Amino acid sequence: MNSDLSQLGNNIYSSEQEILVAVDSIIFGVQGNSLHLLLFKREVEPLAGEWSLIGSFIKPDEGVNQAARRVLQELTGLEDVFMKQFHCFGDLTRDPGGRVISIAYWSLIRIDQNNRSFDAKNHKAKWVPFSEIPTLVLDHGEMVKAAIHELREQARFHPIGFELLPKEFTMSQLINVYEAIFDTNIDDRNFRKKMLKSGLLTNLNKKDMSTSRKGSFLYNFNEERYQILQQKGYHFDFSF
Repeated sequence: MNSDLSQLGNNIYSSEQEILVAVDSIIFGVQGNSLHLLLFKREVEPLAGEWSLIGSFIKPDEGVNQAARRVLQELTGLEDVFMKQFHCFGDLTRDPGGRVISIAYWSLIRIDQNNRSFDAKNHKAKWVPFSEIPTLVLDHGEMVKAAIHELREQARFHPIGFELLPKEFTMSQLINVYEAIFDTNIDDRNFRKKMLKSGLLTNLNKKDMSTSRKGSFLYNFNEERYQILQQKGYHFDFSF
């Protein structure tokens, strides 16, 4: 009986059409108070010469999250990039190359001197201001719109903006990140008061002297404090 069921299962699988599964990464960064997107110019067909997100087909020996991590690691050389799966794109005609379902992730990477540019196989990478994003291949434009919505929803109630900052940062840098994410001007005085009252920032009692003679105090994010507050049911609203 079991052998008959096994044979039936084999027949069902073998009769189905092959569908490819890919992962695509929407990678955000911040320069000044402007949100940027990491884009790639394809050098292979189909759609060679067009701007796109970075992605890859999932290999037979890896899971979905593993494939997404591989794409980021191969691109950036970093292994601790913030990454979140948020949607599956599977319209029948989304890819002229074949029947492809894409599982999309958005990620946050600091833009600094160590990662202003990247080298990816068969791609040329470039940070592009969010206001200047060109037309993208396939449904990648739709992916970006969905990702920025998800980013803002997450940033509103979770401290993910700190992923875009160095370990030690000034209050102005923190404000710039949230202005970039929400594409809005933030009331400096109210923001500082709100953040300091939350207890989520630790004043390091030293200053960044690179921007003025007076200097600006440096802080870091108190992860331990955040976890304690969460366990107590504390809810912080980053909306402005």
